[in-house]
Amino acid sequence: MTASTSTTTPDVIRVRVPERSLRQDLRAVNIVLRRELIRFWSDRTRMISSLAQPVLFLFVLGTGLSSLMSGGTAGVDLRTFMFPGVLAMSVMFTALFSAASIVWDREFGFLREMLVAPVSRSAIVVGKCLGGAVVATFQGAVILVLAGLAGVPYAPTLMLVLLGELLLLSFTLTAFGVMMAARIKNMQSFFAIVQMALMPMFFLSGALFPLSGLPSWLGALTRINPLTYAVDPMREAVFGHLDVGADAARMLNTGVTWFGWRVPTALELAMVAAIGVVMLGIAIAQFRRTE
Repeated sequence: MTASTSTTTPDVIRVRVPERSLRQDLRAVNIVLRRELIRFWSDRTRMISSLAQPVLFLFVLGTGLSSLMSGGTAGVDLRTFMFPGVLAMSVMFTALFSAASIVWDREFGFLREMLVAPVSRSAIVVGKCLGGAVVATFQGAVILVLAGLAGVPYAPTLMLVLLGELLLLSFTLTAFGVMMAARIKNMQSFFAIVQMALMPMFFLSGALFPLSGLPSWLGALTRINPLTYAVDPMREAVFGHLDVGADAARMLNTGVTWFGWRVPTALELAMVAAIGVVMLGIAIAQFRRTE
């Protein structure tokens, strides 16, 4: 008796990968941005610890130094002068540390899953930068609520201007952090490099002292520091809403000068935006080369 055999060909399951498009890229930007917000909101310890240092600088260091410099600030509270610099500090740490999650994702393999997704890698970088900028601006807004305690008026126009400048600074700093994190393999190296860049940028930005009357070497360092061109517009906005004398404004709100020419606020903000775009472009180029 002959047994008949039949060969059954298994069905082939076809996987359809959606084509890359602008719509898919925008969706990826939105998803990465929302992931940053969810991650930040779920980490209450990070939220509180990020506020500790700016509050200490403003109310402990500022109050302590005010007793020593009361005669050298032309009657202006030192905390009022320091407030724009403390605002910049509040977004600096959050923006740069937001980029640290890239290194974390690389160590745990999640970054590779994002990079092989059918979306442009530039969309992932843009979403990361926007997410970090929004999170950092939220942190800055919390410090902004304390403006009245530092002698800064709650003028609606001033608050909106400061929020816009904080958002611009946060985006630029996040792009800077993402650019560094694109090639760094472990968290220890990233935080070491961030700390090495962070504190010199802050102390050389004029956040804690006026930019006039400095030694030539120190003045040159403040002028090549990108953070200087973000702190000065915020201080200009604050002093524009204060009722202070001409001597106080001349002493404390000198602005940034190039060979005696005061740099306009619009040019300063344009420089910060341009630096952010350049950093973003470098970060995108590095991610496109990432394996």
